[in-house]
Amino acid sequence: MIIPFRKMHGLGNDFVVLDARATPLPVSPDRAAAIADRRTGIGCDQFIVMEPGEGGAEVFMRIRNPDGSEAGACGNATRCVAELVMTESGRDALSVRTISGELPSERLPDGTIRVDMGPARLGWDEVPLARAMDTLHLPLSAEGVSDPAGLSMGNPHATFFVPDLAALDIPRIGPALEHDPFFPERANIGFVQVLAPDHLKLVVWERGAGLTLACGTGACAALVNAARRGLSARAATVSLPGGDLRIEWREDGHVLMSGPAATAFTGMIDLDAYPA
Repeated sequence: MIIPFRKMHGLGNDFVVLDARATPLPVSPDRAAAIADRRTGIGCDQFIVMEPGEGGAEVFMRIRNPDGSEAGACGNATRCVAELVMTESGRDALSVRTISGELPSERLPDGTIRVDMGPARLGWDEVPLARAMDTLHLPLSAEGVSDPAGLSMGNPHATFFVPDLAALDIPRIGPALEHDPFFPERANIGFVQVLAPDHLKLVVWERGAGLTLACGTGACAALVNAARRGLSARAATVSLPGGDLRIEWREDGHVLMSGPAATAFTGMIDLDAYPA
């Protein structure tokens, strides 16, 4: 079964995008993981399948991590899919739906894409955590980090605030934190250095993916948790290894994320060459 694919990225956070809006595609978790492999597949941080829209959304976006597990949200992928569908339809605004909800998206005058990522979910059972606790201060620590804040942006996040990102061995501490028993669905682990009230520096160990150049939901979580702690304003630039995102936490609780989306290349893939 030979079909077209598109390789897209947001600030280097890269995706293989398949279009199943007209015809369903046989993409199992194992097949998605095999295609996501950077040595024997195409390679990506997340594997995206566009499906027919539901409700008021023009497109449904199914997200799989490189290990095949399904994710509820991905900010950078949302911008990519929104940009793709807007370009083909000639529109400047539409909605993308995921298993976590509907995400209104629009193209800004400078060409970047802004997505309403929905409200930050701050309850312990919304993250979710293993037991009831204050999500502003989680009793969790590892080498050189402690006292993170937790929330959900459609997927679970824990954010640590540190004085110097360069001093951390994130590949060493990230996996254990991702899989800590506090997080029954695992978690994305963010490490933030506050440069100014309107400027945060962030590195994310992503659930199921490891270190990536950018994480849109992680940037949203970083800004919200920094504002909750009184470390930042409700709007800031979040600098990731791949570039900058602009994040705003509105008074109604919704989080807006603005940034670029790009196509790296297109090609054809034989799905039958990968495990069913």
